[in-house]
Amino acid sequence: MRIISSLFSALLLASSSLWAAEAVPTLQQIEESGKIRIGYRQTLPPMSFRDDQGAPAGYSIDLCNRIVALVKTTLNKSDIEVEYVPVNAENRFSALTDNEIDILCGATTKTLSRGQLVDFTQLTFVTGAGFLSLKKAPVNNIPSLQGKKIAVVANTTTEESLRSVLEKTLTDTEVVTVESAAQGMELLNTGEVAAYSADQIVLIGMLMTADQPNRFLVGGNLYSFEPLAFAVRRNDSDFRLIADRVLSQLYRSDGIVPIYKKWFGEISENVPSAIAAAYEINATPE
Repeated sequence: MRIISSLFSALLLASSSLWAAEAVPTLQQIEESGKIRIGYRQTLPPMSFRDDQGAPAGYSIDLCNRIVALVKTTLNKSDIEVEYVPVNAENRFSALTDNEIDILCGATTKTLSRGQLVDFTQLTFVTGAGFLSLKKAPVNNIPSLQGKKIAVVANTTTEESLRSVLEKTLTDTEVVTVESAAQGMELLNTGEVAAYSADQIVLIGMLMTADQPNRFLVGGNLYSFEPLAFAVRRNDSDFRLIADRVLSQLYRSDGIVPIYKKWFGEISENVPSAIAAAYEINATPE
């Protein structure tokens, strides 16, 4: 029994040492490689997307670029290369845990269960899940989905919330999972589904870039609360602190306002009260 126990202890110690050797802090890794890797979603305007020139753009991208600037200052290395790595709803967290990216920059909902996989920064935005439908056949709320089909991106908090609310309200609706917002929009366009569901701010962004935006309607009712944040690797407090410093300083100084207006000014000139409250709550003092 003692021999088995000793062998187990030795194996545990060896595996712990191996894990420690592999878990290089993000800042050290960036300094040694001369590169920071930003994971982002390519089709979630105005949060993150590829612009007309194919370059990453959006509200979240602007915030992450501010974080990159402080990383360069902290490491005293102005020549750090920025690599943008496309991710999707299915692989975005494994990209972090598998060390393929250093920060997940997009429209990711912060939840406690996801906190078992990754760490989160200060909040970057708050929104809620809503519906996009055709104006000629509007879907404004859960009851109007009765007997219809609705598309949603798989492996998202929106899918979880949608299935939960449909079950609680006994609404007979078929949920069709898709891989991307573009695929959901295509199903809506062809009439294969009655609505597409995502964070309301993402739906509005889709209309801003749609070929025929007047054909669609974004419903005013929300059925979930979605606090958005950037994700980083777990237990990497030094790197997370840099991100939190940048965000908190933007919120304290109102530097976030021109960034907000740049990307959401067409939707609302003034920062909505819920988002303004999130900024204030996350304006942590130095």
